[in-house]
Amino acid sequence: MNTQKKFTKQFSCEFFPPKTDKGAENLRTTLAELAELKPSYFSVTFGAGGSTQEGTFDTVKEIQGQGYAAAPHLSCIGSTKAKIRELLDSYIAIGVNRIVALRGDMPSGMRETGEFRYANELVEFIRSETGDHFHIEVAAYPEMHPQAPNMQKDVANFARKVKAGANAAITQYFYNTDAYFRFVDDCEKHDVDLPIIPGIMPITNYSNLKRFSDMCGAEIPRWIGKRLESYGDDKESIIAFGEDVVTELCQKLLDQGAPGLHFYTMNQTGPTRTLWHKLGLNK
Repeated sequence: MNTQKKFTKQFSCEFFPPKTDKGAENLRTTLAELAELKPSYFSVTFGAGGSTQEGTFDTVKEIQGQGYAAAPHLSCIGSTKAKIRELLDSYIAIGVNRIVALRGDMPSGMRETGEFRYANELVEFIRSETGDHFHIEVAAYPEMHPQAPNMQKDVANFARKVKAGANAAITQYFYNTDAYFRFVDDCEKHDVDLPIIPGIMPITNYSNLKRFSDMCGAEIPRWIGKRLESYGDDKESIIAFGEDVVTELCQKLLDQGAPGLHFYTMNQTGPTRTLWHKLGLNK
């Protein structure tokens, strides 16, 4: 039984903090255009070890200031309880009530993990400090976390995060629906009962997608990779093919009970808006 069907469907978008004035202006335009789609919220990422934490806060503050719900990514690796407590207080002060709680990657050159080692410890800390103020999202990896020794331990680790106090999960992007539904089934065997929302990466540039996928462990199915390779520098064909593949992926996920979609926008309007309309998410 797929218990995900019982959850209300939720659609959201993800941004990364801009690094330049031009990037900031582009994100304002993207925000305004994607806000017309009325997503549940906009999440905002950061760099390794919270390296763009200030940019994350500024971006979240601007989104909240325009009347939209924002969810900052909060990483604990290499941090301290005092720093996390300060950040939580700052987010509460600007009206944020949703957090994406992550372990994060160890910054280059850093050897000590800090006061937190795993994401479940961060979730527990947020709950102990702020009670039920925050709706907490955690990460899920249908194709296995790249550092996990095997799928069984990865699912057990995920269940530990959930039971520490998470409300929902967002997955790493994938292009194989079987991987997602098998992961959901495995989670149910661990008594995990919360929405596991598929992360969706539009396909617009094969070389970039391949690089991202190599880094994060997401699999590009061979038939998709071969087709994208065959297009070479034909951007129009890559985009058209990508739209078809990802629209079909999303529709299959929704038809079989996925509780929503989380779009990795890469701070662009077009790909996400096209998918949104093709799927009829505003109907």
